Amino acid sequence: MPPTRPSRTELAPGLSISRMVTGLWQVADMERGSQTLDPQAGADALAAYAAAGFDTFDMADHYGSAEIIAGTLLARERAAGGQRSAAFTKWCPVPGPMTADVVRAGVERSLTRLGVSTIDLLQFHWWTFEHPAYLDAMKALAKLREEGLIRQLGVTNFDTDHLHVLIGEGVPIVSNQVSFSVLDRRAAKDMSAFCLAHGIRLLAYGTLAGGLVSERWLGQPEPDALSDWSKMKYKRFVDAIGGWAAFQRILQALQAVAARHGVSIANVATRWVLEQPAVAAVIVGARLGEGEHRADNLNSFGFALDAADHAALDEAFRGARRLPGDCGDEYRKPPFLTASGDLSHHLASVEKVYRAVPVEGRPGRLRVDTGSVWEGICGYSRAVRIGERILVSGTTATNAAGEAVCPDDPAGQAVFILDKIAASLAALGGSLADIVRTRVYLKNADEWEPVSRVHGRYLGEVRPVNTLFEVARLVGPYRVEIEAEAIVDPGA
Repeated sequence: MPPTRPSRTELAPGLSISRMVTGLWQVADMERGSQTLDPQAGADALAAYAAAGFDTFDMADHYGSAEIIAGTLLARERAAGGQRSAAFTKWCPVPGPMTADVVRAGVERSLTRLGVSTIDLLQFHWWTFEHPAYLDAMKALAKLREEGLIRQLGVTNFDTDHLHVLIGEGVPIVSNQVSFSVLDRRAAKDMSAFCLAHGIRLLAYGTLAGGLVSERWLGQPEPDALSDWSKMKYKRFVDAIGGWAAFQRILQALQAVAARHGVSIANVATRWVLEQPAVAAVIVGARLGEGEHRADNLNSFGFALDAADHAALDEAFRGARRLPGDCGDEYRKPPFLTASGDLSHHLASVEKVYRAVPVEGRPGRLRVDTGSVWEGICGYSRAVRIGERILVSGTTATNAAGEAVCPDDPAGQAVFILDKIAASLAALGGSLADIVRTRVYLKNADEWEPVSRVHGRYLGEVRPVNTLFEVARLVGPYRVEIEAEAIVDPGA
């Protein structure tokens, strides 16, 4: 007997959600060309989803009028006095100073558009971790949660290292929304292990690759062009895992499993993600008013994959490349697997955290300060560039307020330090890729491995020379300090 409603889970205490969340990303695509969807008609479409048990909706501040459409539905539900749908949204600010007023304004904009006094789940996206103000933003959001403006806090497209920093700073995160599918299995390893260890749930998007993971594309020739943003985006994922032939082998394996269970390819792909232990729910996009697949989607909850199914899928996965890096990297580094493609121009336009200034009386020499009171008192710079050479001082995990970040957590401190070094290099025209030497100072040599693994994730492809020391005592409440030297390309 097929299920009549999707399964549910508690994302956090008191927040029950459908395990298949309806994503409203497609609203932005449908509103291309300055047209705006009718909010009443859009709410009609959402109401049909809610009535079928798909009563959890995911959107963002930049998904066109998605928040307004969802707000129209929520207003109807309040007027009717029945159970209210759950509304998740995202705040995706341009990196810059994250004052309490800036953060409040971003949240209040979504509150107004949704027409609610409390956002069920506010998810935060940050473009570049070289800018450390994401910590200021998350701490300000945590205070708004205490005020009751936000019910639960999540993030979106954070990698494992920066989730680690947030947890080390005591930010109350319940979820991370990331790409997770049979094509993109990055979240199955370190990300899932970290989330399971810290009570964080994954909200998986891209599960059906914008509709590419379906019978419609099985056995079909590679398309020359695709019509919507989602398919354009996930075709880049197909190319990254080995191309159309590798994709077809995965579709064939999905079809074989689907035939054994009497379900669709999409059902099997969805089920595979739902059975990953850290996953709370999958997010399946909807094109409002243009067609829906609720009846077929329900079938994802009527069966389970067995050992033979997993073995068949694993065999197909072995014929495809794993996507490089960690979750969210597609927005921050090559290969840029986004609908817009290469985002390097966007990232280059982000305001630099630090500013390079000439060294007085020394032509051709530039330096960077980070605003620490000790730089002036002790007479040093965070980094200095002389010709093609950049030297970065021993750097600790200290924020702009002079406070230690992730106290007593060497791995979290190493992440914050290497971001700080990257920002210092960027201000002087360099990057982590230009580093030729690092020196790592540990308070306790027994903590070499977590710090070294972070070093490897940041610099494993660069492979600078490196020396690691244990020192009798580091200044301040720090477990690790790192210095670096870089040589940039001539003219950079």
